Amino acid sequence: MARILIMTYGTRGDIEPFLALALGLKDAGHDVTLATAEQFGDWVSDFGIDYAPITNASLDVIHSEDGKTMLEGGAGLFARIAAGARLARQSRAINEQLCRDAWRAAEATRPELILYHPKIMAAPHIAEKLAIPAILAALQPMLVPTAAFPVTGLPRLPVPGYNRFSYRFVNLSYGALKGSVNRFRRELLGLAPVRRAAEVLRPPSARASKVLHGLSPQVIPRPDDWPNYAIMSGYWPLPPDPAFTPPDELLRFLDAGPPPVYVGFGSMVSKDPEALAELVVEALRLAGVRGVLGAGWAGLAADADGVVAVRDIPYGWLFPQMAAVVHHGGAGTTAAGFRAGVPSVICPFFGDQPGWAAASVALGVGAPPVPRKRLSAERLAASIRVATSDQTLKRNAKRLAAALDAEDGIAVAIAEIEDTLQQAASAS
Repeated sequence: MARILIMTYGTRGDIEPFLALALGLKDAGHDVTLATAEQFGDWVSDFGIDYAPITNASLDVIHSEDGKTMLEGGAGLFARIAAGARLARQSRAINEQLCRDAWRAAEATRPELILYHPKIMAAPHIAEKLAIPAILAALQPMLVPTAAFPVTGLPRLPVPGYNRFSYRFVNLSYGALKGSVNRFRRELLGLAPVRRAAEVLRPPSARASKVLHGLSPQVIPRPDDWPNYAIMSGYWPLPPDPAFTPPDELLRFLDAGPPPVYVGFGSMVSKDPEALAELVVEALRLAGVRGVLGAGWAGLAADADGVVAVRDIPYGWLFPQMAAVVHHGGAGTTAAGFRAGVPSVICPFFGDQPGWAAASVALGVGAPPVPRKRLSAERLAASIRVATSDQTLKRNAKRLAAALDAEDGIAVAIAEIEDTLQQAASAS
């Protein structure tokens, strides 16, 4: 079977589906290495998947003061512009380090195919150097233009041509890093520069290669105008960890009363985490529900009635036991909420998260979203009350979960990967 290098980067929600796909490929007999941020190395290795390290630098930026300013949006316009400019300067240097780390991973593994997350811009250029196929894999429909909807996270506008045009903004964002990518091509790979912004993520050598979407057509129907190379496989859920044992404190809490509401904002950061935690606990109190708080709020939860804090609990185990889940709307967490069969309340911070909030409402499984910039205990409590009392939401959530459970996104993805390998072998 084939040597496959999977490259992904970002928060845990960006890693988990790729880890699930790596496990599926390994079970299918392939030799798989997952390259991602160093902070996830032990976690990946614990699942028995070979691991290659990539710098944590980009994730560290999220937790910087400038990163918090951009995420929370509470600062003035000029402060946000200044923070954005500083982050842009850092991002170019960080991308060069990401490119070097990705090349080291490829040199060490000598793959026959690379599957890569959009944040690993070096991957298709490495594949070009090695003369092997590359597959771009995304958790959001943001890379293949369509007239059906705009880029996830942008508003829907009744303007002719707007939907398809919106995808140019994605190319522009990648084009800002064209200089660092071209330096990588020239200095490490010995390749000619790419000329267009769109070629940063899909150079001419990869123009006809597949774009594999790890999301479900039950959530976002595959657009009729997508080209054949755009694949929508279904979600890639991580299987249960056989070594996982839930903490006794959590089990006692779950047994002590009605199903609680989960609240967690993943890797999103706050300039004042204590104030945010207090807001959440007050919202739970106003809504009259018990709560399970995500990682980072343990200190406050110790003093709050009807609340318990957890850390590193698999969503696949935890979410189905909740009355509702409140989260930031990352693609991975949103998928876990949909699969759990309980209503969601999404509090989007930035990026594609408002799009997933809108999708939850359109599907009839989400209460009114509460954007981070408008988050208050009263608004959050109102949405939690809807999520925990609306019987239509509950029925819709169970129906969606059953439909998603009938899919096998990992099997579909593996079939597409193996088809690409066979085509490459036939062409050689």
